[in-house]
Amino acid sequence: MKIGIIGLNQTGKTTLFNLLTGRDYNEGSSGGKGFANVGTCTVPDDRVDFLSGLYKPKKTTYAKIEIIDIVGFSVSDNANSSGAARFLNDVRPCNAIVHVLRAFESEAVVHAPGSINPARDLEAVETEMLFADLEMIEKRIARIKAGKKVTKEHESEIALLERCFSRLEEGGAIADMDISDEERVLIRGFSFLTDKPRLAVVNLDEAGWRLRTWSNQEELHLLCTKLCIPLLELCIDMELEISRLPQDDKQVFMADMGITQPGITALAKALYNLLGLISFLTIGEDEVRAWTIEDGVVARTAAGKIHTDIERGFIRAEVVKYNNLHELGSMPKVKENGLFRLEGKDYTVVDGDVINFRFNV
Repeated sequence: MKIGIIGLNQTGKTTLFNLLTGRDYNEGSSGGKGFANVGTCTVPDDRVDFLSGLYKPKKTTYAKIEIIDIVGFSVSDNANSSGAARFLNDVRPCNAIVHVLRAFESEAVVHAPGSINPARDLEAVETEMLFADLEMIEKRIARIKAGKKVTKEHESEIALLERCFSRLEEGGAIADMDISDEERVLIRGFSFLTDKPRLAVVNLDEAGWRLRTWSNQEELHLLCTKLCIPLLELCIDMELEISRLPQDDKQVFMADMGITQPGITALAKALYNLLGLISFLTIGEDEVRAWTIEDGVVARTAAGKIHTDIERGFIRAEVVKYNNLHELGSMPKVKENGLFRLEGKDYTVVDGDVINFRFNV
């Protein structure tokens, strides 16, 4: 899973990247070289913490997300500039996009547009991606029509692309269209930017966080609703400061600021919801581990996430609900209460299932 962090320059993109990955890049450090920063985010999970404490395994493995800090987009860029082209090319391989929007005030950090308006900034980047998709569709249709033979498959593709083009001309996104599974196959290779799930993170200063208010707040909420983009409020500088504190100090600081969960946890949950992902858990003396799968996956397919041999030789899944194990405190007590279940290959895995797969190859 690749998550692209995007936004205008000096919005806090790289600070968020540092928070998620534990790196220590300076804001704009990638831009000078023209390359995106790439790192891995460990997804916090209280369930893994509890199970690791219960089983004392040799290894504890949390779910991982690949994070890409994409070179900041400038409002002065245009579709033909190298900066815009690099930005767009870096976004295409991503499975989802996190818009970082500046709502913090700072005389020391200049904001190129000249004023703080996160709604305007979001619209600027979204518009650039929309234009890029329009251009790609135009070129593809022209290429097909210029060919020696237009097949029935080509005709179906043109019809679908024209529908997408009309949607974009209306200011909509391809992600919001009613597209069948077969049609999805036709457009998958284009990696349309407006077809990617998007999440907006509004980056507040400490005063904005305490008051939960910022410039053009209502406008941003209305825009995100219109674009079907979930919105998350963070004070990224403060979250980074908290993440570097000793554990005991973290709890005190968070309580003082009214923070119920770390920003990295809130962001990870929002991304999982955005992408329709869940985690199941495996336990043992060797390892306690969280495995990320799509919501709705059946047990046999989930087994293949661990190893293809387990999927191929699947016999049954021994399933315990995490909440039951957490409440009762041990697997023997779970079994005593009749909460240990055997499930077949078509069982739909639920978030938080603790599973042991039986198989024979």
